[in-house]
This record gives sequence, structure tokens and C-alpha cells, in this order.
Amino acid sequence: MKKTQTLILSTFALLTAFCSFGQISSTPITLGTSDVIESKILNEKRTINIYLPQDYVANDTVTYPVIYIPDGGVEEDFIHLVGIVRFNTQPWIARFPNSIVVGIENTNRRKDFTFPVKSTDFITKEGFSLEHFPQYGGSDNYISFMEKELFPYIEKNYKGNKHRTIIGESLAGLLATSVLIKQPTLFDNYLIISPSLWWGEEELLNAKNTKLLQSIKKKTNIYIAAPNKEEYIKMHDEAVSLYDKLKVNKNLNVAFDYFPNELHSTVIHQAVYSGLQKLYPKTAYSK
Repeated sequence: MKKTQTLILSTFALLTAFCSFGQISSTPITLGTSDVIESKILNEKRTINIYLPQDYVANDTVTYPVIYIPDGGVEEDFIHLVGIVRFNTQPWIARFPNSIVVGIENTNRRKDFTFPVKSTDFITKEGFSLEHFPQYGGSDNYISFMEKELFPYIEKNYKGNKHRTIIGESLAGLLATSVLIKQPTLFDNYLIISPSLWWGEEELLNAKNTKLLQSIKKKTNIYIAAPNKEEYIKMHDEAVSLYDKLKVNKNLNVAFDYFPNELHSTVIHQAVYSGLQKLYPKTAYSK
């Protein structure tokens, strides 16, 4: 009888524990919000993913620097780059100021991030298929969209200020370089990672554009990174060439990293962390 009672009590206790475990309440982890805005310049709707800093209060007067990510979809670079920003802005790190992160979902990055060219013969010479670029040459419109529609939207609705950072890798690195040449004052910080400077037969590295880079007067932070050179030696050398052309301008704080253990497809995460470290070397405990 005692054995039966013990078994019943044990079973009851086990079932109680199991039921209690099954009734644990769960809540979703919220990283940010997604807004859809209508762009007259791009003639389409664009999804914008937005991360707000931990101390963000909607009705106070504080404004925040903004980090813009052209490859900013949820399935692209938004989530993992928000993690890097969040880590570096924690009060016990304080490497980088509390910032809003804005990720722009792509609809056609090959069109939006490239500038017009007279001939596309170079595309096949670089080993790419022309079918991969059915549309191209829209970067001027995209830059105009950022300046005239997106920036005002973020500054009006999310208390973003005019201290801006752009993070671009690959074709988005080409875009960031185009902005730096054409409208360098749009951003204070440029993180240009494994940029596709082969586009247009290295037009952004020609003498005309080099002169524009060397004439930038605004104090600007620029970080350039390249992955393993054996994967694509030309892309590596183009990144080095961009760095060499920029570092002669004393108005620019320019840093470069080479990541021999990373590929074009893997370099962005490590490069962004290292870029913030190089451009903002001090933390809360090193000041």
C-alpha cells in the first residue's frame, strides 16, 4: 500500500511539474520595427527596418545619430549589424554613441547601387553574366531617395539627427564610394567593405574622381576593408587603391583592414566591428 501511495504521489508530482513547465508564458523578443514608405523618386514602396537605442524616449528632446544600411533587409545585414551597434553603444562600452539603425530592404540592388555606363562589356570580362544585370545604373536616383525622402522621414518620425553613417559591402560598397565622391557631406562615417569597384571598369578610381576625393574638405571618417586577396585579387587591389587615394587628404581619417581569413561573402561582420574599433578606438574604461 505504501509503495502504491508513493508511486501515486510521485506520478502526481511529476505531472504537476510537467503541467507547470508547459504553462510558462512566453513573449516575443522585439528588435525593431518595419515601416513602408512611398518613394516618388524611386516610384515604388520601400520597406525600412528601424532599430531604436535602448534609452530612446519618443517624447523627449534628444536626437540620435543614424546608421544607414543599404543592404538592410531582415534577411540581409540588418539583424546582425544591429547586434554590433547595440554592443558598442552599451554604457559600459560606449565606443560609439547611441544610434538609430536604419536598414533599407532591397528590391533590385544591382540597379540601385550601380551608376550608368556606356558599355556593359566589362561585366562578362569580370566573369559575371549579363543576365544578372537586366537593370542597372540607378544609383543617382537611390542617393536622391536617401537624401530627399529617407533622411527627412527618419529625422521627422524617429528623432534622427544629421550625424550619419553608411555601411556598404560589395555593390553597397560601390554605392557608398559613389556617395563619397559625389556628395561627401551626406555622411560623417563611411564603412566601405569589399567594394565592387570593378563596376564601370574602375571608373570611380580614375583621375577625375580621385581629384574629387582628394578635395573633400569636411572632416570625415572612412574605413575600408578587403577579404582574402586570393579569392579575387583585383577586388583586393581596388580596395587598396581607394585607400591610397584617400589617405593623402588630411581632412579624412582613413583606416584600412585586410582579412586574409575571410571571404567576400563572410567579411562584413568582422569588418564592421573592426571599423568601429578603428574609427572610435576609446571605450568607457579607456577614456
